[in-house]
Amino acid sequence: MAIEKVKAYFEDLGESDRILTFAESTATVELAAEAVGVTPGHIAKTLSFLVDGKPLLVVLAGDARMDNHKFKEAFHKKGRMIPADDVEALVGHAPGGVCPFCVKEDVPVYLDTSLHAYETVYPAAGDDHSAVRMTPEELYAFAHASGWVDIHKE
Repeated sequence: MAIEKVKAYFEDLGESDRILTFAESTATVELAAEAVGVTPGHIAKTLSFLVDGKPLLVVLAGDARMDNHKFKEAFHKKGRMIPADDVEALVGHAPGGVCPFCVKEDVPVYLDTSLHAYETVYPAAGDDHSAVRMTPEELYAFAHASGWVDIHKE
C-alpha cells in the first residue's frame, strides 16, 4: 500500500509526526481542506500528466487552476492528464492519494509557484485519508523535486 511506503519514508527521515490520517476522505481538495481544517489553497494537489508518453507530476496549490499554454511553455510539450485507470501503474499511487513522495523511479516531480502563497501546505501521503504538513520549501526537499514551474492561471 502506497501510504505505508510514504510512512516508512518519513519515519526514516525522523519526520513521521508530519503525517496526518483521517477517518473521512481526503480524496479531493475540498474534502482534504475540510478534514485538515484549512482553506482549499493550503492543500497541495498533485496532478499526473503524460508528456511524450512518460509520466510527470506537478504539485499546485489546491485553489490554483492549470494554464495549458503555460504548461506547454514550461515543458516544451503538450501534456495530457493520465487516465485514472492508469495512474497507479504509472506513478505508484492511486487517484485520491497521489502525492509527490515515493513515486516510481524516473517520474519527475515539479512544484508550481502557486504554493508560495501559503506558509504551510498539505499534500496527500499516499492514500485518500491522509495528508502531510510542511512548508513549500520542505515539500521541494522531501519530494526531491526537479524544479519550480509557473503553470497556474493568474
